[in-house]
Amino acid sequence: MADYGKSSRTNPSDPTKDPKKETHEGRKEATPAPGPEKHPSGRAETPGDTAEGKEQRDAKNKVLEATLTQISKQFGKGAIMRLGKAYADMSVQAIPTGALTLDLALGIGGIPRGRVSEIYGPESSGKTTLALHIISQAQRRGGTAAFIDVEHALDPEYAARLGVNTDELLVSQPNTGEEALEIVDMLIRSSALDVIVVDSVAALVPRAELEGEMGDSHMGLQARLMSQALRKITGSISKSRTACIFINQIRMKIGVMFGNPETTTGGNALKLYPNVRLDIRRIEAIKEGEATVGSRVRVKVAKNKLAPPFKQAEFDILFGSGISREGNILDLALEHNLIEKSGAWFSYGDQRIGQGRENARQFLAEHAELAKELEEKLVAQHMKKRKEAQEEGVRRVN
Repeated sequence: MADYGKSSRTNPSDPTKDPKKETHEGRKEATPAPGPEKHPSGRAETPGDTAEGKEQRDAKNKVLEATLTQISKQFGKGAIMRLGKAYADMSVQAIPTGALTLDLALGIGGIPRGRVSEIYGPESSGKTTLALHIISQAQRRGGTAAFIDVEHALDPEYAARLGVNTDELLVSQPNTGEEALEIVDMLIRSSALDVIVVDSVAALVPRAELEGEMGDSHMGLQARLMSQALRKITGSISKSRTACIFINQIRMKIGVMFGNPETTTGGNALKLYPNVRLDIRRIEAIKEGEATVGSRVRVKVAKNKLAPPFKQAEFDILFGSGISREGNILDLALEHNLIEKSGAWFSYGDQRIGQGRENARQFLAEHAELAKELEEKLVAQHMKKRKEAQEEGVRRVN
């Protein structure tokens, strides 16, 4: 009979036997697995450090180079390239807007070249005025511009007062949306233009709608037209370095109880393709006595793929002369403590430049050298801050 009173286990009180050292009969004691070999630098050696790993890497590089050569032969030189070599060609240049506050808010100094941009807002908010100032800035730098006047509302005299060289400006007044966008595509592919402005997307009439009856329903025609056009021009616009600006209008969504009921025309494609979207609004009237002489506007950078978005800029638009450069400089200089305000007086150093904002602005308009000096200091401050931010970003990465 089995003796149930005795245990087959080792008696823990027996000093002659250590359960930790005891092993099963016939089994060898486990030895620790060898760790990864150490690289001469002290880190663990990876497969790529071995002779076999280097051979594999060299073989992969040969296959990659052969593939890159084949792609270049089939699709042309530059179809695929390493970013380090292409960085200088891919860097984004900008065209100033004519409003220094807006240039600084955009982060790159203006509207990007080789990209699509959109300016939208309610009626009489300054959309076309801002676009004409961008054209003027491009022409001053020796560029060529085109204005696709879909609304048939361009005033040449007003454009000339804003600084646009109307003799050199290319203007088209197409009858249909297809015609307008085909002209835009051809101008972009020519690579001869610096700025193209389409005024406006809301006025682009699809041919089917134009040829139909007045009461006919044409759901989504304009959205499909814009989606197709943007797909076609995106690649060519990047290669041509043309700044393409679409001006757009605001509509109201029906039945929206919560949230913003405003939307823009042209479908969602025009919200996705632009690198920059500017929301421009009139916030107050500028008056001299009882007469209204201009508007104070606020521009919100609603979208920006090239710098931090959602920044805001304010500036004056004076009737007949456009964006007030001197008012812009005055506001920024006051914000950056280059100009001091004591009571109603504005001072630059020991020099008083005017009592009241309008007199100070007029003083800067009459003293162009002082205005230029302030502008250069403001730009230098901005570039210094931008460089410091970039260096800080590099330090964080490293």
